[in-house]
Amino acid sequence: MKDLFNLQGKVAVVTGGSRGIGAMIAQGLVENGVKTYITARRAEELQATAEELSALGECIAIAGNLADSDGVKAFADELLAREPKIDILVNNAGASWGAPGDEFPESGWDKVMDLNVKSVFFLTQALLMPLRAAASDEDPSRVINIGSINGLSYAALQNYSYAASKAAVHHLTRQLAIDLAPGNVNVNAIAPGFFPSKMTAHMLEHEAEFSKAIPRRRIGTPEDAAGSAIYLCSRAAAFVTGHVLVLDGGQDVSS
Repeated sequence: MKDLFNLQGKVAVVTGGSRGIGAMIAQGLVENGVKTYITARRAEELQATAEELSALGECIAIAGNLADSDGVKAFADELLAREPKIDILVNNAGASWGAPGDEFPESGWDKVMDLNVKSVFFLTQALLMPLRAAASDEDPSRVINIGSINGLSYAALQNYSYAASKAAVHHLTRQLAIDLAPGNVNVNAIAPGFFPSKMTAHMLEHEAEFSKAIPRRRIGTPEDAAGSAIYLCSRAAAFVTGHVLVLDGGQDVSS
């Protein structure tokens, strides 16, 4: 059982991999011997992250915009031209929007839902063939969808479309897990709490105050994000599918 967490030689895709939780997970995979493709809209930032991670292992950047079906198709086509088999897909790309309920715009609803929910489903769909090709009964391929604790309970942030989108991601994870299990594809979600990212940048100046509301008395770290993903992608979690792993230091259950 000494190799329960060994990912050496696998191929992974991490969307939204240029920064935040996506970059944290990508780094963990790269450092554990996984050939990792990362994608994001901003090519320059994406390439800089890939170059940084390439000092630790194999990381390849493919710029792409997953906010619409054309972007999903273009990225999937580019990836399939390079890799006939994919062991791991991390659907992390996402957006948020905050505004008071009586002012919340339709554009803020559609933008968030399209990227956070629609692209998760259709990119997974587009990559089913290589995911199934890499899978076996003993070692299924893995899809990890990044949700949020905002999709589990009330979030006092007026981020209506974000909270709804993450609840949808959690349930989509359960739906896909059952339907894809016969093809040896495990589907799980991670619901992070407070981690440093662009979305939480406005909150980081109050980190000490926010940490008081977290039972573990700190925010999430790269090791926390990467460790959870590594577990779900490893032999140790081969019998785990259809679940949402809450990664929040106990915040949700204490609220």
